Amino acid sequence: MNDYALIATAYNQTVRIYVASSTHLVEKARTIHDTWPTATAALGRFLTVSAMMGLMYKNEEKITLRIKGDGPIGVMLVEANSFGEVRGEIQNPHVYLKYEDGPKKGKLNVGQGVGQGFLHVTKDLGMKDYFTSSSELQTGEIGDDFTYYFVISEQTPASVGVGVLVDIDQSVLASGGYILQVMPACTEETITQVEALISKLPPVSSLIQSGKTPEDILTLLASGTEQILTKKDISYTCHCSKSGFARSLSALDEETLHSLIHEDGQAEIECHFCKTKYIFSKEELIDINIKRKK
Repeated sequence: MNDYALIATAYNQTVRIYVASSTHLVEKARTIHDTWPTATAALGRFLTVSAMMGLMYKNEEKITLRIKGDGPIGVMLVEANSFGEVRGEIQNPHVYLKYEDGPKKGKLNVGQGVGQGFLHVTKDLGMKDYFTSSSELQTGEIGDDFTYYFVISEQTPASVGVGVLVDIDQSVLASGGYILQVMPACTEETITQVEALISKLPPVSSLIQSGKTPEDILTLLASGTEQILTKKDISYTCHCSKSGFARSLSALDEETLHSLIHEDGQAEIECHFCKTKYIFSKEELIDINIKRKK
């Protein structure tokens, strides 16, 4: 089954809910980036929320999200668009931390892996300028950090839940998430009801693992009041190409390009998002250099 997300309204159209299953998407990211369990959970949660956020935009609009924490994972960056496509990169994929004690003993310690820092969201709305908003990381657990971001930067009361279950062989067993946004017309009674529901809701990844679909999870969140607006596939997709990197090479300064041609004799470029490698021969570099001068 493909990963997909639902967009719905609930509680007499006073709450908007996004729900996604993202197991295959996160497993693809794990394979590409060779992430260890805690890094898998962190990047997977980040990708899942970003995929749902991308669906909040339209047409060619896209967003770039960056989590910059002081934990061992370092910087994570994700690009998302309105078509449900995401791609990402992680500074240090080889992080495996667990809680040593307390109620979460034995579980992956994503908060420690991410650390303290900031979440930055840059919106490309097809205009001349980009718009960037930021908020401070609250726990490094991703869900809490996005909940805070929506309140502080988007002025939208929200609840974000996201989870990734990693199997004993380090593959992704289950992954999913939700974003619940309260609209201005929402009553205090409904807010109290929703808060009570969320407090008792099992982790989303556990629900996915048990066979629950996004539709099932939506029904739980909406108490059966949901009206599904859209269903969209989500995927880890990179549209990099050799021609795209050729344009990047043509933007290099004369000295750097001259060095690649006459000293290295070729150029090898690896995409940060999908790890595809592109080789440019000496002849191709000369051709790029000639064309850039025209």
